[in-house]
Amino acid sequence: MMMVAAFVATLVSCGGGGGRPNFGDNEYPVVAVGTSSADMQTVYPASIKGIQDVEIRPKVGGFLVQINVKEGQTVSAGQTLFVIDNETYQAQVRQAQATVNTVQQQVNTSQLTYENAKQLHANKVIGDYELQTSQNAYESAKAQLAQAQAALANAKEALSFCFVKSPSAGVVGTLPLKKGALVSGADILTTVANISSMDVYFSVTEKEAMVISQKGIASLPAVKLQLADGSVYAHEGKVSRMSGVIDVATGSVQLIASFPNPDKTLKSGGTGNIIIPRFNSNAIIIPQSCVIEVQNKKFVFLLTEGNKVKYSEIKVDPQNDGNNYIVTEGLKVGDKYVTNGITKLNDGMEIVPITPERYQQKIDEQAKAMSSGDIVNAMKK
Repeated sequence: MMMVAAFVATLVSCGGGGGRPNFGDNEYPVVAVGTSSADMQTVYPASIKGIQDVEIRPKVGGFLVQINVKEGQTVSAGQTLFVIDNETYQAQVRQAQATVNTVQQQVNTSQLTYENAKQLHANKVIGDYELQTSQNAYESAKAQLAQAQAALANAKEALSFCFVKSPSAGVVGTLPLKKGALVSGADILTTVANISSMDVYFSVTEKEAMVISQKGIASLPAVKLQLADGSVYAHEGKVSRMSGVIDVATGSVQLIASFPNPDKTLKSGGTGNIIIPRFNSNAIIIPQSCVIEVQNKKFVFLLTEGNKVKYSEIKVDPQNDGNNYIVTEGLKVGDKYVTNGITKLNDGMEIVPITPERYQQKIDEQAKAMSSGDIVNAMKK
């Protein structure tokens, strides 16, 4: 009994793979095309970035004397991350402050002189020339004071640059330089990434982008993110932005999906796949076993007038479950196609169509009619 069951399985598998039992009556199972609901999805390679990735560079050069953070540490906006040797800049501030003090005394003296000149002029002791000269000296002293104050402000600003602070809240990236290193504006001290929410970048074809533009980004469903280890991220995202430029090299358009990251699971710089679900309530689904693939093209045998079969090309959705295809072109509702024994067929060949149920019944009948020796010999072939 087990051998009979095994042989029946062999017959069925041969039928599904393209062969068929030798009925001797040219009978082939045929079914009509119908529709059903299908949950599909489209997958796009993606890169993950924080909503704000800031490269931290020093604005002044010098030796790195303090590193106040560690890799992966969460920092707040304005927090001091690094300190650069600032003795020279402190000396410049003191010098600028001394200049301001000196010029301030000159302004005070010039002001007293000018006030005295105004009284003397009012009493006709000095003339207009002497009064104007005194006023000019006073105005010149005030201008020198403003210049000295500006130099002091610049010196203080340069000193503040020695204390490298985070421009935003986020997580500290790698720390490539060590304490004591000589740094300049060309050096990246670290990167601070705001990963409270993540932007995931992926690209679609120009044709897909046009469809999305016509329907609007809001029409896209919530998307999922498959991580590098194959797992699916716990939170769904939403496509929020589309680039207005087509990449001339690839002909693709970049989209950005936003994902919440409350547990800091996602890391800036990571990779994954964006999964966009699609639902089709009128999908044409056929078994892969009844499809012949030749040079990346797919064909089925359609039943035409006079019970003749036609070798017909179809197009299918690139996403499939490994057992069935979702046909996008080449079949319509009501068409009839052969489901088993397709490698025995030729274009234009006349067949006797039967139902798949009758086909299975004939397989069972043939298996029962065969002797044990016949079964053994058949399984050896």
